[in-house]
Amino acid sequence: MSWSTLTAASKARVLGLVLSCVLVIASLGVLSVKGLNFGLDFTGGYISEINTTSVTTIADLKAKLSPEVASKLTITKAGEYHFVLREAPEASKASTWQAELNEQGVDYSVLSSSFLGSQVGDELFEQGCLALFAALIAIMVYLAVRFEWRLAVGSVVALLHDLILVLGLFSLIGLEFNLTVLASLLAIIGYSLNDSIIVGDRVRELLRIQPDNQRINTHVVINDAIGSTLTRTLITSGTTLATIACIWLLAGAALTGFAIALFAGIVVGTFSSICIAATLPQLLGLSSENYTQTLDDKTKAYMDMP
Repeated sequence: MSWSTLTAASKARVLGLVLSCVLVIASLGVLSVKGLNFGLDFTGGYISEINTTSVTTIADLKAKLSPEVASKLTITKAGEYHFVLREAPEASKASTWQAELNEQGVDYSVLSSSFLGSQVGDELFEQGCLALFAALIAIMVYLAVRFEWRLAVGSVVALLHDLILVLGLFSLIGLEFNLTVLASLLAIIGYSLNDSIIVGDRVRELLRIQPDNQRINTHVVINDAIGSTLTRTLITSGTTLATIACIWLLAGAALTGFAIALFAGIVVGTFSSICIAATLPQLLGLSSENYTQTLDDKTKAYMDMP
């Protein structure tokens, strides 16, 4: 397969694969430099809920605090005068922000104040990584048996691509990584894999029905498979994105990270199902011969049918 023999659609898919590689490398670079902004679900800390009578915005509340104290707080708005303040675990229970609000004459009342222990420790991280690795191996084995190992590799690489890009986005913009975001990553795994399997299944069907005396180039078959599933993919992704956008805009700060992660995951998942899950098997040498059966094999399979 040479570049000159590829159609415009095939060239676009290969360029998309190159772009994906660049984005993955950039995401890994950002993660290695900045890391993730782990929330209290992972680090533990103090959480306080307060009501005020005059302060209505997060910016106004931070203006009442010194820059040093404000930088150590994560403030979310839970109502017009209702705020949730999160502090690092090393913060004192009699926190400095209370003293500064008193000095500024801010009329507030503390609704609740408690220490939140770490829900996800180092041991759980290790177990989670092992579980993810085992799941990827199981997925790859299933796809290799169900389809063909090249399609399996394409689907697993697309899955890793989606996760890395979402994590890189969170690292780049510094969004808090908490348990809701972790839950969204699990949802992204299922969505990405489902999209890749649909495309891979169509590729397999088109490769298997090619007549023995007329072998069409694999990249043309893959283009046909993507074209036949593109409408379904766009409709599914579009309706899902609309739902997530509503969560993002209307559900409040508590689910913002979840919505952003899922929104980004579906966008890159749709992209990867075309540019990675379908294109990588082509570059690895997928062809109709991988599904060719001899006449004796077909006869034996027919005779074995109940």
